[in-house]
Amino acid sequence: MMSNVLKNDFNHTYNGLSPEEREKLNGATLLITGCGGFLGYYFMHFFQDKATALGLKKVIALDNFMLGYPAWVKKLEQDPLFDIQKFDIITDKIEDVEGAENADFIIHMASIASPVFYRQYPIETLDANIWGLRSLLDFYKKKKIKGFLFYSSSELYGNPDADHVPTSEEYYGYVCATGPRACYDESKRFGETMCMLFAQKYNMPIGVARPFNNYGPGMRINDKRVPADFALAIKENRDIEILSNGSPTRTFCYIADSITGYLKILLHGTYDYFNIGIESPEISISQLAEYYVEAGKEVFGYTGKVVYATSNDKDYLTNNPQRRCPNIDKARRILHYSPSIPVHEGVKRFLGFIKESSEEEYKW
Repeated sequence: MMSNVLKNDFNHTYNGLSPEEREKLNGATLLITGCGGFLGYYFMHFFQDKATALGLKKVIALDNFMLGYPAWVKKLEQDPLFDIQKFDIITDKIEDVEGAENADFIIHMASIASPVFYRQYPIETLDANIWGLRSLLDFYKKKKIKGFLFYSSSELYGNPDADHVPTSEEYYGYVCATGPRACYDESKRFGETMCMLFAQKYNMPIGVARPFNNYGPGMRINDKRVPADFALAIKENRDIEILSNGSPTRTFCYIADSITGYLKILLHGTYDYFNIGIESPEISISQLAEYYVEAGKEVFGYTGKVVYATSNDKDYLTNNPQRRCPNIDKARRILHYSPSIPVHEGVKRFLGFIKESSEEEYKW
């Protein structure tokens, strides 16, 4: 049974699309790589919930499931809308996937996004963003697709100076090519270059998304990213542990707003690149923890507190950006993207989802 939080979130995302954007999905077949992750959870359940309203024909969903095979994926296998397959975007051939040649829209998000895990699998992370992307571009470059969405990252900006925060799409970035995050940052940067070149040469309708700190339903709470760590502490009623001094700042964009932006890029139908996030409030990690404490009291009767510690991982904070805040003027102007869920409300929704759902929905 779907949680009330998800029902409301899906309506929010659906209503954030214009009638013209929704109509583009009528009769469409979508191919998604990385379907088993955080964003995949939301996309897959959103498409299931709104399949009739959007007139979707088919969703081909691929993942190598290297970090686990979620129980919720097994449930979706029973829905005839989905063709879910174990598929390694690095080594397997997309032409061997039945129906792939008929896809109207492609969403490529097959990459580990959690720093803890992509540093454990750096070459696999790089390969998915480069060779996996290249195989998709080669396969679809002469087919009449309507949209191709590549997930880049706000990490490609590195650690911007104060003059470039909020950060616009035209900031080149300040990134270390040899640090512990380089496998992710640099492969996203190179992936963007490939997208640009294929769009220029083959007139492919490629949209590039640069996400800024998503959180919410679909994020597994043993994911090791900060919003997940804090949610897990609330669920287990133990102190929230911050493995820094808590001073780095971020803006946190709730998933229902984020997916609206990603769909708008997918449906834009021409090459471009966009920041997708929310521009305010820019808060410290310590402030985020306090939001979790307050929401945790209300949702779970939480009795813990915020404590500070040092990670045993010597590279935990290496090249960690001090500030991350997007300028989304371009997405507002071109895509009419307008995120509206403030972080305190989003945190409460996320915890509400966890309370309403079985563990298999948020921990695997």
